[in-house]
Parts: sequence; structure tokens; C-alpha cells
Amino acid sequence: MGISTSDTPALVLIDIQKGFDDIAYWGGQRNNPDAESKAKELLEIWREKNFPIFHVQHCSTNPKSVLHELNEGNEFKDIVKPIDGETIIKKNVNSAFIGTDLKKLLEERQINTLVIVGLTTDHCVSTTTRMAGNYGFVTYVVSDATATFNKKGVDGQNFSAALIHETALASLNEEFANVVTTDLLKSMVDR
Repeated sequence: MGISTSDTPALVLIDIQKGFDDIAYWGGQRNNPDAESKAKELLEIWREKNFPIFHVQHCSTNPKSVLHELNEGNEFKDIVKPIDGETIIKKNVNSAFIGTDLKKLLEERQINTLVIVGLTTDHCVSTTTRMAGNYGFVTYVVSDATATFNKKGVDGQNFSAALIHETALASLNEEFANVVTTDLLKSMVDR
């Protein structure tokens, strides 16, 4: 199994924004602190190979949100900041396909393979991945280039970020996408 130029693979970086550095705001605990570094490794390969890159930016409609466009937290993190020529998709819901032209852009460019990285595993990564799978894209989610935060259950129980991350990936794997590591994905790309 590999990913070649003929597969027209796109890297989709979801919500890698400064607002997610405020761990207390999101629940107090985050897993996988190296997710952004792993996403950068893949971004560098995609740039080197001139593969298509889509940066997804969550633009909350709530002015009090750290991800609202008027707040600094809306900005992309420097480690994966878009450069000229890379597409930016702005969204205000969990899916990068809803209310955006992402699907149209992918179809126009005859892109059929998506590699998804970013934040957060159980929200925007999961929702976008589910829609990508349902739309028929060959989809890969990179487990160590994604991360999330702890969550409170309906009964007040605290679920760790690691548990939320792992169960979100388990729900996606072999149903909506193939879940892979950065190293495995790098070995699949023609070098």
C-alpha cells in the first residue's frame, strides 16, 4: 500500500490554531503534545512534493471564543502556518465540508485521497473524516498528528484526553478512514 502522485493526495490540516494552546479553556488536559510537530513533518513532505495542501481554520461565531476571528487564538500556529499558494478553508462548524467549498475544490482538482491531521480528534477531525469517507474519498487519519482534550461525561465523570483520542480513532478506523502513524504514512508516500 502506498500513496503516489497519481493518487493526487491532499494534506488537510484541521484547526491547528493558537487558541488550542489554552489547555485550561478546553478542559485542563491534552494528549499528544507532539501532534503539531508530526503535522509539520508531513507538511514539509507535501510541500517538497508539491502535493495539494488545505489549511482548515475554525472561525467561531461566538465573540467570546478563543477561536473567533477577532481573537489572536484564531491564528494558525507558526509551526504549520500557511504559505503563499496553499488553500485556506474557513469554517464555523465541526466539518470542513459544511458551509465551505472544500468538496468542490477537491473535485475540481480530481483529488481522491485525503490525509487528515490536526485538532481535535473527537470533534473537527472526526466530523470531517466521517464526511470524507461518506463522500467516497480514500481517507487517512494520522493518529500521532492529531490530539484532543479531556471531556466531562453526562454524569460528571472526567474522561482523559488519551481515552477520548483513542476511542475517537477507533470509531473512525476501517469504517471512515485508515488510521495510521506519521512514520507509516511517510513510508507509504513515494519519496
